[in-house]
Amino acid sequence: MTKRKRETSISQIEKRLKEGRGQGYGRDYIPWLLIQDVPSSGRATRIQGWKTNRIHHVHSDLERSYLYILEWSDIVTDIREQFPLLPIEETLSIAEELDIKHPADPRSKHPIVLTTDFLVSVGNQEVARTIKPSSQLDSPRVIEKFEIERRYWATRNIDWGIVTELDIPKILVQNIEWIHKEHNNEDTQRLGPYVVSGIEKIVLESIRDSHISLAVATSMADDQLGLEPGTSLAMIRHFIAAKRWKVNMNKPILPSQPLDGIIIENEQLRNSAMGG
Repeated sequence: MTKRKRETSISQIEKRLKEGRGQGYGRDYIPWLLIQDVPSSGRATRIQGWKTNRIHHVHSDLERSYLYILEWSDIVTDIREQFPLLPIEETLSIAEELDIKHPADPRSKHPIVLTTDFLVSVGNQEVARTIKPSSQLDSPRVIEKFEIERRYWATRNIDWGIVTELDIPKILVQNIEWIHKEHNNEDTQRLGPYVVSGIEKIVLESIRDSHISLAVATSMADDQLGLEPGTSLAMIRHFIAAKRWKVNMNKPILPSQPLDGIIIENEQLRNSAMGG
């Protein structure tokens, strides 16, 4: 590598570091790669996070699905996507030891900073996860890049692993996606606790006594409480997202069907919802 190319590469890294990329925790973290920085395989998406209260940048459908699972998990405390493997000299050294070519920008040919798709905090520990379609796992070049990544995390005693679509529970992801944006439902404060409890009571009684669909039950709640159509259904999605209601997330939640097996563990909420 020429000195000019090396200096250019270093200046690009320093620029991103000054922007705060790959640094911080929680809502202060900024991914090394934003979705506008690179072409994506699938639908690149910005998602407002529950746990971090910031926008997450995911670069594929598979990454988005895994993010939903992390959001739902009770043991995950922080999620940092597109985490940089710095200093770059370390991954360059690993590549040299392995006698393989370090990944580079296809246009400039400068070495690029490798990233791990997710660095996840689980209690007081961290785990690193790379997301990849299973169809790409037989690519020798992909395996070479994985080995650089694996060795990088091994030196830090951090568990690293690969997640494919085979590890993703599809129904769970579909359910989380359906409820996700209602986790911080703004109507909760606007409507007030009396109306929110009213929605809960009407929907629960309708489902349990008449076994009607969720769509019909929430429509009845809207009518009885004088709410805009769709308000009660959005509130039910909020109850599930916030785990105020516990339901079987491994069974499809369909508004056109009854919602069975609802559990309200909080005694005060349960009594309020059932009129106790």
